[in-house]
Amino acid sequence: MPAFDPRSVPVAGIDTHLPAVPLAAQTPEALRERFARTMEWTPEVVLERSFTDRAPAHAAVLVPIVLRERPTVLLTERTAHLSQHSGQVAFPGGRADPGDADAAATALREAWEEVGLEARFVEVLGALPTYVTGSAFIITPVVALVQPDCVLRPNPYEVADVFEVPLDFLLDPAHHQRHRLQWEGAEREWFAMPYADGDKERYIWGATAGMLRNFYRFMIAA
Repeated sequence: MPAFDPRSVPVAGIDTHLPAVPLAAQTPEALRERFARTMEWTPEVVLERSFTDRAPAHAAVLVPIVLRERPTVLLTERTAHLSQHSGQVAFPGGRADPGDADAAATALREAWEEVGLEARFVEVLGALPTYVTGSAFIITPVVALVQPDCVLRPNPYEVADVFEVPLDFLLDPAHHQRHRLQWEGAEREWFAMPYADGDKERYIWGATAGMLRNFYRFMIAA
């Protein structure tokens, strides 16, 4: 899609009628138990409308839950010069390499390359269903617990900033905005989860917000 400011698109709705994930379900023990279970659930967002004709590419992102007293999710702001999703909020991650054993290996390698997160600080819990972006990336979100004493070394070429958002904020649909836009004769929809980080707004939207919405659906499923 052409460059545009997603903040300028009016909010079509907010799901204040949906329940938040209970705090008791967000502890490390509860998260481990959740991913160890086999259960039926349906992701809400799995495929964006395509806006490219290039061949699909597999990728993976790390959804890093930092084990603070109030758990957080570590996110990045991409640098402005990148060809894909420049300036946007994203999980650490990227395209799979032939040498990667699986999606978790891709996510861990990319997290190391982008933000300097060492694998020894990471406990992989499992993966969410793939999410296909409009730019033809087939993304596997790999959810993991991260020790809070890890030392990050962001790659300045790819990462403009690294920050954390409380997990309970992201797992509360009262903070999930729905947006719609008509473009080239088709209606496009996406979620946004703006977060006030001091005097700065962290505007989480698009694929990152869609994967977080699926994480919410996974966590709230019976």
